Amino acid sequence: MNRVLDSGWARGVSLVSALALMILVTVFPRGLTVADGRAISHGVLTFIMWGMSAGFVHGVGFVPRNNVLRVLLGPVVAWVLMGVALIFYVQYFLR
Repeated sequence: MNRVLDSGWARGVSLVSALALMILVTVFPRGLTVADGRAISHGVLTFIMWGMSAGFVHGVGFVPRNNVLRVLLGPVVAWVLMGVALIFYVQYFLR
């Protein structure tokens, strides 16, 4: 599975997803709100930013030597946490 996640297409998905999320958060931050218009909690936002950062780390090809950091900054964690942001944006646009 490591070979699949270290392939070029997987790194491309991570990088493009992180770039798209960066642009969305910068240009359209209101998408990260709950149903009544309040901002999401800082804890959830921290996880979203962690996912975006992990997407950049994986997308540019950096592989940490530390096994814990390799998992925490890996593509699976990045994609799951960026998916959380996608859920908030989809819910916002469907309101």
